[in-house]
Amino acid sequence: IKELFKLKDSNSRRVTFNEITKQAVRSGIASPRDIDIDLVNAQQARRILDRIVGYQLSPFLWRKVKRGLSAGRVQSVATRLVVDRENEIRAFVPEEYWSIEALLATEDGGTFTARYYGDGSGKAELKNEEQAMRVVNAVTGKPIAVGEIKRGKKKRTPAPPFITSTLQQEASRRYSFQSRRTMKAAQELYEGVDIDGLGAVGLITYMRTDSLRISAEAQQAAADYVTGKYGAEYLPPERRNYKSKKNAQDAHEAIRPSMPAMTPERVKSSLTADQYKLYRLIWSRFVACQMSDARYDAVQIDARCAGHAFRASDQILKFSGFTAVYEEGRDDEAEERSSSLPDLDGSERLTAEKQEKAQHFTQPPARYTEATLVKAMEERGVGRPSTYASIVATIQDREYVIKKDKRLWPTPLGRVVTELMIERFRDIIDVEFTANMEHQLDEVEAGKVGW
Repeated sequence: IKELFKLKDSNSRRVTFNEITKQAVRSGIASPRDIDIDLVNAQQARRILDRIVGYQLSPFLWRKVKRGLSAGRVQSVATRLVVDRENEIRAFVPEEYWSIEALLATEDGGTFTARYYGDGSGKAELKNEEQAMRVVNAVTGKPIAVGEIKRGKKKRTPAPPFITSTLQQEASRRYSFQSRRTMKAAQELYEGVDIDGLGAVGLITYMRTDSLRISAEAQQAAADYVTGKYGAEYLPPERRNYKSKKNAQDAHEAIRPSMPAMTPERVKSSLTADQYKLYRLIWSRFVACQMSDARYDAVQIDARCAGHAFRASDQILKFSGFTAVYEEGRDDEAEERSSSLPDLDGSERLTAEKQEKAQHFTQPPARYTEATLVKAMEERGVGRPSTYASIVATIQDREYVIKKDKRLWPTPLGRVVTELMIERFRDIIDVEFTANMEHQLDEVEAGKVGW
């Protein structure tokens, strides 16, 4: 607009805000800034580079494979990640190992489960059934002594507030939301929802961000809520600040509720099902990140018999802290919990009521889900918060990748295209090339490199 109307610098000012609330918009308008030409240059460089790569490579694929295909420096790398993972899985050779669980009984009739840990020299692995049987035969019918008992305190700190990638991952884990569905609901929450009695309200800050920064006002609002709801002991000694990753652009705050006092229950009747789920997730994670640690009493018991050690461990929640509001999901299966442990002093004699040995095989790396692919892209510096969802959608729309049982599988087309690209354009669809280019664009943005 400035160039089109040949405006003077003094007549072309930029208003920015991270949340669409009356206070944020008024504050933005009250303190406009000059157009940052370094940001403009970085954007122009990105668009031109994407066109050079995309417009040159796509016609090549039309000639060599079929018309209608597309390539790009980010989508081709994302496809390659999925293909490379499939190749890892196909090349994987499983290794056998065995485990032994013993149900141990105390003198007063209590029982607990302990797992084989090792021999006198330390931790050991059982590679085959013969080794497992040797342990079972050695300890069967023999007295079992309580060895070392370790008691201690453990604490867990809350996860940081959401950025774009972690929001997509958690929404996928909890609700099986595709990245596109997550960002659609987030966009609606950001733009504003009609809340009963309040009118249109932007409920969250800007949802395309890689920064963990939180404003002091938001921290204070979270502290006020936590103190009123749970009590002062649920606040940490100092406010929590989180450090963004080294290559973060840090242009916006973390994703958080624009008004922490606006609880999910308060606005539930005004939201769609997707909006409510996502808002509750963002709100809970933010409030929890400003709360005190969860504290546990931990105990570990070693039981020894015939030169072999079995180990049991457990932890008991003593103070809920942030877990009163929120606990982060996991990509893998939940850890197995042992049975709760008896209160032993080390002098007791134990008996093994039964022992169970089981065969296992090491597993290949898991195929990506949408969430773990976004995580892999973020870790490798491929793409940006604003592009994760569209990249994951594009490689499925192009039928380079399909989703089965929530996992991403490369199609024969995806494999052929990737192998052809690696053969002819290895430097362009290389993860390092893409990540390095993002770094160079950041340098342009910082005014250190000419676009």
